[in-house]
Formats: sequence, C-alpha cells, structure tokens
Amino acid sequence: MKVIKYPKREDWSTILSRPTQTVDDIEATVNQIFDDVKRNGDVAISKYTSMFDGVELENSLVSEKEIEMASSLVSEELKDAIRLAKSNIAAFHKAQKTDKVYLETQNGVSCWQEKRPIQKVGLYIPGGTAPLFSTVLMLAVPAQIAGCEEIVLCSPPNSEGKIANEILFTAQLCGVTKVVKVGGIQAVAGLTFGTGSIPQVYKIFGPGNQFVTVAKQLATKFGVAIDMPAGPSELLVVADDAANPAYVASDLLSQAEHGTDSQVILVSTSEKLVEAVSVEINRQIEELPRVDIAKKAIANSKSILVADDAEALELINEYGPEHFIVCTANDDFYVNKVINAGSVFIGNYTPESAGDYASGTNHTLPTNGFSKAYSGVNLDSFTKSITFQKISKEGIQNIGPSIELMAAAEGLQAHKNAVTLRLKDLAN
Repeated sequence: MKVIKYPKREDWSTILSRPTQTVDDIEATVNQIFDDVKRNGDVAISKYTSMFDGVELENSLVSEKEIEMASSLVSEELKDAIRLAKSNIAAFHKAQKTDKVYLETQNGVSCWQEKRPIQKVGLYIPGGTAPLFSTVLMLAVPAQIAGCEEIVLCSPPNSEGKIANEILFTAQLCGVTKVVKVGGIQAVAGLTFGTGSIPQVYKIFGPGNQFVTVAKQLATKFGVAIDMPAGPSELLVVADDAANPAYVASDLLSQAEHGTDSQVILVSTSEKLVEAVSVEINRQIEELPRVDIAKKAIANSKSILVADDAEALELINEYGPEHFIVCTANDDFYVNKVINAGSVFIGNYTPESAGDYASGTNHTLPTNGFSKAYSGVNLDSFTKSITFQKISKEGIQNIGPSIELMAAAEGLQAHKNAVTLRLKDLAN
C-alpha cells in the first residue's frame, strides 16, 4: 500500500480516486449487447455466454434435478452455517417491517401509507473467481420476506456449464423461483427485456464488475429499477494505537482478495500503526490462496496519515466508503458523525467479514462514493410505498375552497371544477 502522509485538502480528490474505468470506456460494449439481446433474445444470450464464459449451453434454465444434485454435494457443516446466516439475516430484515402510517390531516380527510412488494425482481449473483452464494442470502431473504412473487436469479456458468453447488442450495433454501445460467451484461439485458428463458423483471439487484454496474444503469433507461450502482468492493478502515495491527491488516486483505479492481484504504492518526499494519499485510498476504489478486488490489490502495480525528472524519465523509471499519480510542466520535458510508463496523472484534456473511446486516452496498446518496439493500428495497386517501363530505367542504383557489392560481380550471361541482351538490 502506498503511504501518504498529511495530504493537503486540495489533493484529496486525486488521492481518493477509485481504480475504475470510466463509463465511456465500457458504455459502447454495454449498449451493443443490450441492443442485440433486445432484438434476438436467447440467441444473443447464448452467443455471449459462449463468448465470455466459454461454454455452450443447450438449456440455460436450472432444473429441479440439478438443484437437488447440487444441494446433495454441499457439506452438512456448510449447510448449517448457511442456515445460521439465513436465520440472522431474516431476523434483522423482519425487524425492518413498518406498520401502516395513518393520519387524519383534518376533519374528514384521511391519509395513509402502506407497503406493497415489488412483484418481479431479478437477483444478479456474481460467479467468476469466487461464486458469492452469500449474496443469494442477502437478496433472496428480504425478497421473500417482502412477499415478491417472482424471484429470478441469474449467475454465470462455469466452464462445465454449471452454477456453484452452494449458490443453488442457497437459492432453493431462500425461495428463489427461477435460476438461469447467465452472467454479465447479457444477464442484465435479459432481465431488462425478457427472453424465452429469462423473465422480464421490475427491479434488478446485486453487485458485479464494472460492466455489470454500467449495464444496470442502462437498464433504468428502459423502465427497470435497480438497487444501486454497486461495483467493485471497497473498504476504508480508520484506526489508531487502540487497534490491533494484525486485525486491521486482515480486514484490508479480506476486501483486497475480492478482485484486482477492489480498493482498500487505511486512515490513521498514528504513524506507528500505519507501519505496523504494513508489516502485517506483507506477512499475511503471502499466506493467501488468492495472493496475486490481493497484491494487485493492494497496489491500488493507500495508507493515509492525518493530523487528528476531525480531519480523518472529513476525509472519510468525502470518500463515502462502501464498508467502514472504526477501531480507535474514540469510536463514538466517528460512529456519531459519519454521514457517508454503506455499512459501519465498530471495534477490534467486528470484522467486515461478519457483515458479509452472518451477523444479519445486508452486504449489498453502494460503492464508488454512491453512499453519499444511496442506502444499502434493506427490506424497503423490495417494496413500494403506496399512499391512500379518503375524503368525506365534511372533509371536502373543509379543504375544497383552498383547492379551488390554488387550482385557479395555477390556471388549471378543470382541477378547480372537480372540486366546485362537489361543493355545489353539497350546498343544495
């Protein structure tokens, strides 16, 4: 990791830049594939699966038999771990349910709000070098709790034309209604337009590489909602001499091993801690099976030494990390004042890995600074809020004159007439 000591504020934007391609670099490819899938459906899907995943599929839909076989190959120990994680995730997301909001704004005027599930949702589960079955839990569990009718899961096939056993077991466990062997841009395009094998959905969820992120953003131009622009994983740790350097290094490496375009940042007021963490990273990284990936990600990452907690907090809020670990002598200062972060992990014994798997919070979070405006996935992500109102005779008489005046002032006579007619009938 590159060590940067006491950077000037005018240099922060450069220092905190993400190691990602610009949208312009990949938008042309995404547009081309979207257009092809829109016109040619499954023919185009098969072509790109062959091109990008290197496999020819006779049928991209996963059968019940395949799911049963895959589930039988998952160890009972791992199944129990997945069930435990599901239990915690379900408990935390069930707790997010809210009651109907009802208010009589004035006599005879009743207004209320109720939640309704999004009927059709698409879940994108990355495959690649690390099939993320944990993401199935994070997306399918709240979708099921919300009451989504159709839950379609797309994940890229491996070289044998299969989806990881763990993904299929977890999908079945969490109520996914259809699993399709398709990944990348073509999966997002399929969910956007619908094909013979892929149902069209109303909202697409899930992380992915930069191509998937841009594809999701393009999907919104065709009337499909998305959870957020979730791209390559990132982590920022703020730590001082109260932190355990080995723990900090392990947390940084846990995100660095996601992919070569991941970014991790250490912010500290202690030069001693920065040096100790660097030593630990160099020691621990050599023991990782994904050492080559981690080393490339670490090369894009930084340790930043700042003068005090106040400056550290300002820099952190400017960066807007996806994952934010706080391990300092003054944790409450950061916890109470952070405003831009996807998910926060506090203290020496709260690794970011806990949120990735089993503590109960959701790990599908905004990256690339989008935590300044976006929330991570939660139960509300799978619902819509619908407002209702009912006005009695007394109510329309109470607010009618004000509506008439406002409509007339805006020059909307038909709006005014809709009230005037009712008021005249009541006056007779």
